[in-house]
Amino acid sequence: MRFSCSSRKAPLVGAFFMALYFTGDVVADTSESCRPPAAAQVVQVSKVIDGDTLRLASGRSLRLIGLNAPELGGRGKSAQPYAEAARRALAEHVRRSDGRLRLVSGAEATDRYGRLLGHAYDRGGRNLEAVMLAQGMGYFVAIAPNTALAACHLAAESEARRTSRGVWQRSPVIEADRITQGGFAVVRGRVERVERNRGGVWLELHGQAVVRLVGELDGLDEPERLEGRRVEVRGWIVERKATRHARWMITVSHAAMLKSLE
Repeated sequence: MRFSCSSRKAPLVGAFFMALYFTGDVVADTSESCRPPAAAQVVQVSKVIDGDTLRLASGRSLRLIGLNAPELGGRGKSAQPYAEAARRALAEHVRRSDGRLRLVSGAEATDRYGRLLGHAYDRGGRNLEAVMLAQGMGYFVAIAPNTALAACHLAAESEARRTSRGVWQRSPVIEADRITQGGFAVVRGRVERVERNRGGVWLELHGQAVVRLVGELDGLDEPERLEGRRVEVRGWIVERKATRHARWMITVSHAAMLKSLE
């Protein structure tokens, strides 16, 4: 085995939780929705960077699609809860596969940082993003056009959420009117107003938050019906400075990132 686990300093999760994750695998959905969407190539992992990013022997970094693991911190920022646990869990899955994974590239193959975007499978054919989500080692995300396994990943997270595993042991959901900083979050709030313009469809939530819907969102053909309802949305919160509009914005490009609670 020729891969290493990054050694950035971060708080360790308790031994009890590590034992839970490593002594008894959580079996993610193995239905057709989790199978590789296309032919896969075999890659060698040289290093596990964090809970959703790998360094390949080729020197390229691979960002796993559909999984957003807690941040390890650095540059003066503290590690988020379960960040170290997620890194260790992913390293263990890679180790069990002898450092060799099957990789399926996303419809969009690289991100703005030049990292590869893809789905990884272990030697047993399990989708690693789904396994990590089922263990509660991160959050489900669906960003168009890389949404081929969205149903699989959502089902895996739902199992972790139902059984309060990992990041779901204590609810991370925040109310829209209590947002105080940017970054990834799962947010709930009541839609007070729906507006359409050239920038997309905008859902104004109670407080200083707005959700921007972009692209073709199957299942959200009539977003006006959400007005007056409580919704749960997830994504990266961006602070909108020097604007007369809502201070905080979350952009959604896939319907699975937004759901009505009523």
